[in-house]
Amino acid sequence: MVKKLLLAFGVMSLLFPTLAFAADEATAPQLQSAIDAVWVMLAAILVIFMQAGFALLEAGSTRMKNAGHVAGKTILTFGICAIAFWAVGFGFAFGDGNAFFGETGFFVTGLEDQAAAAFGSLSFSDVPIGIKFLFQLAFAGVSLAIAWGGFAERAKLPVYFIFGILYTVIIYPIVAHWVWGGGWLSKLGMQDFAGSTVVHLQGATAALVATILLKPRIGKYNKDKTPNLIPGHNQVLSVLGVIILWIGWFGFNPGSTLSAMGDGFFGYIALTTNMAAAAGAVAALIISWMYFGKADIPSMLNGVLAALVAITAACAFVDAWAAIVIGAVAGIVTFFTAQWFERAGIDDPIYAFSVHGIAGIWGTLSTGLFATPELSAKVGVGGAGLFYGGGFHQLGVQALGLAGALAFVLVLSFIILGILKATIGLRVTEEEEIIGLDLSEHGSYGYPEQMKKAAQNGVSV
Repeated sequence: MVKKLLLAFGVMSLLFPTLAFAADEATAPQLQSAIDAVWVMLAAILVIFMQAGFALLEAGSTRMKNAGHVAGKTILTFGICAIAFWAVGFGFAFGDGNAFFGETGFFVTGLEDQAAAAFGSLSFSDVPIGIKFLFQLAFAGVSLAIAWGGFAERAKLPVYFIFGILYTVIIYPIVAHWVWGGGWLSKLGMQDFAGSTVVHLQGATAALVATILLKPRIGKYNKDKTPNLIPGHNQVLSVLGVIILWIGWFGFNPGSTLSAMGDGFFGYIALTTNMAAAAGAVAALIISWMYFGKADIPSMLNGVLAALVAITAACAFVDAWAAIVIGAVAGIVTFFTAQWFERAGIDDPIYAFSVHGIAGIWGTLSTGLFATPELSAKVGVGGAGLFYGGGFHQLGVQALGLAGALAFVLVLSFIILGILKATIGLRVTEEEEIIGLDLSEHGSYGYPEQMKKAAQNGVSV
């Protein structure tokens, strides 16, 4: 009898968890929502990790005496961006409002009741609002990181605080609302899948304004206005930075689907993204070889990034062969515009406007040429490009969006930075610039041993 009771108890102990699991088994919509949430969270992590890529790229591309400052401000400014975007920027970008800015959703709670009441533009996805916020924050952080390229090696630390806050709450979210938040460009059908204009052109335009107002670094130009080469201190760091950015872009572009379900469209976007980057790398290296007589590694790195910037708008709208063309053209055009800007007296240490601005313009226009009717219908934004029977309509919408965004960011950046220049000043003193921002702004070098030896030997690094 005891054996029978024990056997019955054992069977029931095995059966009840099974029955309980069956009763609580997730439905298909619940599984889809969970998978999408994990996918977007992973994409957000990849895009946030791009900050490491920017830190390595920019530190490697600048001089040793500024390396700690350049790398460290990446963390500082992402922290500033996160707080400002949480408080105000996310609401202006994605909150319900008018054609120009959002009016709801400030101080994000992460709760779905706020999402339902304030963020209609994001309601197409069931991903929790907290994850959507992190994903969009990552994009805002990338845009701000691009802007800092124009400030490199000569801007005061307080400028990073003030401009970082104002860029995150006023400049970036307004254009984001126009295109992604239900604003006027969204209603016109502007195709910017992951941000060639919203993220990259905005950051690059702010960088260009900063570069002009700050003026060139000491020693960059001779009296006859011919430029001198100021090489970065560590090309290997720059290469590693670009590799991290390349990988991070698989969160940037494919993650913008906000879904891993269906037919795996995010995989197609990953394909076009990768093919464009590869074409940009090869094209830029070959053109630099032809121009300089030597295969230039920094030019190749810029070619990769320019191609990634360009395909960011078009990745969901174009065929794979078109992605290769877009990437190759971006790599070549960026190479020549970088040379032109330098000769024109614009000292852009990271080539921010050439890589992110010129390539962002090309990438945004490229959808007006190469967008296919099938992919445009699949995404549900805009229509076919010129080469696919769409005429000039989509190209016109793209050009209008570019002009509006460029003018808006240009004017506001000039106003904000102009006021800062007239009040607290933008640039460190000549003495502080010569000794390096590591020491003058932070009291210690990023490479203390090397800098100590260089100072003893009277070497400038």
